[in-house]
Amino acid sequence: MRAANMKMSSTNSKRIDIVIKYGVSPIAWTNDDLPSLGGDTPLESCLEDIREVGFDGVELGGKFPRQANVLASILRQYDLELVGGWYSSKLLTRTVKEEISALRDHLALLKDLGCRVFIIAETSNAIHGDQEVALQRQPQISDDEWRVFCERMSAVGDYIAGEGLRLAYHHHLGTVVEKRQDIDRFLELTNENVGLTLDAGHAAGGGVEVAEIIRAYPSRIAHVHCKDIRREIFRGVLEGGESFLDGVMAGMFTVPGDGNLDFTSIFAALKEIDYSGWIIVEAEQDPVKAPPKEYALKGLETLKKLAARAGLGA
Repeated sequence: MRAANMKMSSTNSKRIDIVIKYGVSPIAWTNDDLPSLGGDTPLESCLEDIREVGFDGVELGGKFPRQANVLASILRQYDLELVGGWYSSKLLTRTVKEEISALRDHLALLKDLGCRVFIIAETSNAIHGDQEVALQRQPQISDDEWRVFCERMSAVGDYIAGEGLRLAYHHHLGTVVEKRQDIDRFLELTNENVGLTLDAGHAAGGGVEVAEIIRAYPSRIAHVHCKDIRREIFRGVLEGGESFLDGVMAGMFTVPGDGNLDFTSIFAALKEIDYSGWIIVEAEQDPVKAPPKEYALKGLETLKKLAARAGLGA
């Protein structure tokens, strides 16, 4: 446990651990959506870098084994925890029963490895993985589809909560939950068991002020991804009709401290709500142009300085 604070609950007088841990996504080393970016990088090389930088944990990547005992043994070698890992839902086209059946193996792995959150995003109509579709063509759904989608996501959230994890929905560029009005609608139509993976980079791309979301929905903030954005490159992607993946290759994302976002207000808001959980450094970049270990270290150092300044985790 790298940082902790004990807070007394006013409702039941029990001691509650307020803990901040720092993790990283392996996507900077090996990009699952664009195998040409780091596709030849061994898992062991990635994990060795992550350990040397000083992270507490790592999220799942495509090169990670899915057998719990095998993965647990590997992570122990590098003194790392498994934080969680992206799951692609299809609730606009699947029933709740079908989705729960589809996610069981992923959930079992997370449970066996002691994860606290189940990161999920709706991808049945997403465009972020299609290099032929312009990022500005965000998928849209009708009012009836919104209602059904959110009812189904709430039911999945209830199921995940019953299994001991918190559902953490990942708003994402190129998906149905991208902009502020989408996030508001989604959180208003889902129940409390549906938390949010708050991603600073995707929020910025969607015109969302992260600190405002934190303050508006304090009980729903379940997980935090910290990536920075290079606004000029991002604008060029939109204006040029380029895809999300084109933007990744062009360098629209980077680690905190290397882009245009001011994370000070984000950490101040997290402190206000006594956020407890993981803070993840994440940046989809070309590892040849942006050496992952070097950039991950810059991101981690930036976040730790900001956290100390805000008193977060202290």
